[in-house]
Amino acid sequence: MELIAIVLAVLTGAVYARGARLTRRPMPWWRSALFFSGLVALVVALASGIEILAGDLFSIHMLQHMLLTIVAAPLLMLGAPVRPLLRGLPAVIRAGVVRPLARATALRTLLHVLRHPLVAVAIYVGGLYLWHWPELYDAAAANVALHTLEHAHFFLGALLFWSVVIDPVPFRGTLPYAARIVYLLLAGAAQNTLLGGLLAFSTRTFYSYYAERAAALGIDALTDQRVGGAIMWVPGDTIFL
Repeated sequence: MELIAIVLAVLTGAVYARGARLTRRPMPWWRSALFFSGLVALVVALASGIEILAGDLFSIHMLQHMLLTIVAAPLLMLGAPVRPLLRGLPAVIRAGVVRPLARATALRTLLHVLRHPLVAVAIYVGGLYLWHWPELYDAAAANVALHTLEHAHFFLGALLFWSVVIDPVPFRGTLPYAARIVYLLLAGAAQNTLLGGLLAFSTRTFYSYYAERAAALGIDALTDQRVGGAIMWVPGDTIFL
C-alpha cells in the first residue's frame, strides 16, 4: 500500500504540474505550493513510519487520520486542483473520458447533491462516528481491505467537507462566507471535541485490537487511547478554529 500511495501521489503531482503550465491563467505559486504540501501530507500519512506504527498504536493511527482529514484534504482543496488536474491529463483521456463525464447530467447532479452542506456533513461527520464504533474500528484495523475503505471514506469525505467552505476554483463553496464559520465550528471543531474528549477522558479502553497491541509493546493501552483522543481534540480544533 505504501508504494501505491507514493506512485499515485507522484502521478497526481505530475499531472497537476503539467496542467498548471497549460492553464490559460497562470496558477499563483502559492496555490501550487499548497497542493504539493497536501500531497506530501498524504505520503507522510500513508507511506512513512506513521503507517507502520499506526498498526500498533491507537495514538499514531489517530495522527494518521488527522493528517488525511484536516491537513491533506484542505491543503489539496486550497491548491485549486480542478483545472490543473483536468488540463494535465493526456488529450485522449480528456476527449474520451473527461468530456463525456462532464456532460453527464446525472454525474453533475450527484456532485451537486454531495456538495450540499448537510450531505457533506452527514458523510464526513457520520463517517467519523461510524468508523470509531469499537467493533468496526477493530475490524478495520485487522483487515487490509476494510482499513483501505476506512481511509478512503475519511479522505474523500473530508474533501467534500472542505469543498463547502474552500472554493474549489473554478467552482464556489456551497455556503455564504459568514455561514462557513458556523459550519466549521459546529460540524468540525465541536465534533472533534466531543469524540476526542470522550477518548481522552475515558476510564476504559474501547478498542481491543489496540489494547492487545499496546500490551504486547509494554505500553499502557488507556494512555495510548487518551493521547489519541487528545490528538483529535486539540490539534484538530486548532485547525478548525
